[in-house]
Amino acid sequence: MPDVPIVDAHVHLWDPAHCRLSWLDKNELLNKVYGPAEYAEHSKGLDMQGFVYVETGENPHFTLVEMRWAAARAAEDPKLKAIVAAAPLEAGSRLKSYLKELQAISPLIKGIRRITQGEKDANIVLDADFVKGAELLPDFGLSCDLCLRHDQLEPHIELVKRCPKTQFILDHIAKPNIKLHKLDPWRENIKKLAALPNVVCKVSGAVTEADMKAWRVEDLAPYVAHVIESFGADRVCFGSDWPVALLASSYKRWVETLDEMTKSMPLDARKKLWAENAKRVYRIA
Repeated sequence: MPDVPIVDAHVHLWDPAHCRLSWLDKNELLNKVYGPAEYAEHSKGLDMQGFVYVETGENPHFTLVEMRWAAARAAEDPKLKAIVAAAPLEAGSRLKSYLKELQAISPLIKGIRRITQGEKDANIVLDADFVKGAELLPDFGLSCDLCLRHDQLEPHIELVKRCPKTQFILDHIAKPNIKLHKLDPWRENIKKLAALPNVVCKVSGAVTEADMKAWRVEDLAPYVAHVIESFGADRVCFGSDWPVALLASSYKRWVETLDEMTKSMPLDARKKLWAENAKRVYRIA
């Protein structure tokens, strides 16, 4: 286990009886309550300093309801240090009214996420209104999580270029095809993205992109090594993607796996990976 404190940069909490999450339908493992108590049990024994709540893909009419629910969970558990909310970046300048609503809910809302992994045409992120929405975020003190597939990287790289003042955080190392051991062109595009200074990469979501029933450390290692080398010690952070990751791994198995893959890093670099970078990028005191 890591010999340094942990801030988990990517955690989901939900109660399917409170908000509608249609993507959980027929998923027996995930379609149940996963709240602060369950998270504490799964991460028990680790030096957990805090975690970041990331929006859960609620059905659109429930997005603000979800944020109020998340803020209430923070009142229950002080380890919930920051919240990433869903937001329709494609609203362009009209996004301002929505962001004001988010700010009124809680000062813990530190960033937004507009999931694009399901878009048929990833070039939506280069539409003028989408770019304008992303450009607005620094005015509200918000960062932007990017959740996309490996084959959608090129337009997202251009989006990051067009919004140099916006802090972007890449979720799940851009979901490479680990199951089929495909490194390219993901590997080259990660280098291009990492060359831009306004983006950080979460080392998360790898286990569910591998063979979920039979993955091994050596399957994940080339991908984890590449993002750490490309982004450097100052721009990577640990994320569990709990409870989604339970489809492929227990919480502790993923932590042990990442610890094994990074144990040769200097102590200062490990501190940054496991906690300090997440604190910085999500402005956690």
